[in-house]
Amino acid sequence: MRSAQRDDLPAERVHARRASMSARRASVIWLALAVAAFVVFALSLVTGSVPVTFHDALMAFSPSHAGADMAAEIVRTLRMPRALAGFACGALLALAGALLQVLLRNPLAEPYVLGVSGGAAAFALVAMIVGSAFWGVQVSACVGAFASILLVLGLARGELWRGEPQDSSPRLLLTGAVTAAGWGALITLLLTLAPDTRLRGMLFWLTGDLDGAGMPWAALGALVLVLVVIVPVAPQLNVLLRGDAAAQALGVPVRRLRLRVYLVASIAAAAAVTTGGTIGFVGLVVPHMLRLAFGNDQRMLLPAAALTGGLGVMAADLVARTVAAPAQLPVGVVTALAGVPVFLWMLLHRRAR
Repeated sequence: MRSAQRDDLPAERVHARRASMSARRASVIWLALAVAAFVVFALSLVTGSVPVTFHDALMAFSPSHAGADMAAEIVRTLRMPRALAGFACGALLALAGALLQVLLRNPLAEPYVLGVSGGAAAFALVAMIVGSAFWGVQVSACVGAFASILLVLGLARGELWRGEPQDSSPRLLLTGAVTAAGWGALITLLLTLAPDTRLRGMLFWLTGDLDGAGMPWAALGALVLVLVVIVPVAPQLNVLLRGDAAAQALGVPVRRLRLRVYLVASIAAAAAVTTGGTIGFVGLVVPHMLRLAFGNDQRMLLPAAALTGGLGVMAADLVARTVAAPAQLPVGVVTALAGVPVFLWMLLHRRAR
C-alpha cells in the first residue's frame, strides 16, 4: 500500500504542476491583452482633431479639474465614452462568436448568422425613418434583436437542446441564416423608401457607427453580466465540444447548457448592435485567431476573446477617426477591411500547417 501511494504521489504532483502552468500561461495571455487594450484606450483619449496631451487626459478625471478647460471636456464627454463603447461592443461580439461556434460546432458561426443584427437593424431603420431620437433608435434596435432571437428560438427550439445525429445543429444555423436573409430584404426595402435626408445616417449605422455612443454603460453592464454567467461554465463547454453524448455521459446538463449559451450569445450580440450598429467580422475573426495562437480551451479563450475583441474595435475606431480626419469612417468598414485579409491568412496558415 505504501509503495502504491508513493507511486501515485509523483503523478499527482505532475498533474498539479501542469494545471498551475496552464493557469499561469492563461494569466500571462490575459495580462498582455489587457495592457494592449489599455494602451489603445489611452491613445484614443489623446488622439483626434483636437490634440490632447497625456497629462491633460489624466487630469480630466481629477475632480478638482472638472470643467476646467476644453480638453478635459472633450476627453470626458466625447472620447472616453466612445472608446468604452467600442471596447464593450468588440468584447460582446467576440464572446458571442466564440459561444456560437461552440454551440453549433461550426467555425463559421457568428452573431450575424443567426439574424440578430438583421432584426436590430430593421427596427432601428424604422425608428430613423419616423424621426425618433437617438435613444428611441437604440430601444428599437434592442427590440428588433430580441424579436429575431425569439423567432429563431421558436422555429428551431428542438435543435437547440437536442443535438442532431453526429452532434451537430445544422437546422439551427440554417434557420438563422434564412431569418437573416429575410431581415436583409426588409432592410433593402427600408433604404429604398427612406428620405434622402436620413439615408446617410442610416447607412453609417448599418456599417457600424460609434459616433453617437455617448452612454456606453448599458453595453459595459451587459458585458459584465455575460462574463459572470458564462465563464463559470467554461469547463463544461470544453466537454460539450466532444459531443452531446460524451457530455451527457460525463454529467454535463446539455439542454440547460445549450439554452444558456444561446441566450447569452444572443444578448451579447443584441447589446453590441444596439450600441454601435452592425460591426462585422469581429465575432468571426477573433475566436479563430485566438484558437490558432493559443488553443481551444474555453477557460482561457472566453476572457481572451473579450479582451481581444474590445482591443480590436477600439483600434478600428481610432483608425476610423484619424485616417481621413476631419471626416470619420464607419467602424464596420475598418473592421471588414482588416478582417477579410486576416481571416484569409488564417485559413491559408492552417492549411499549410
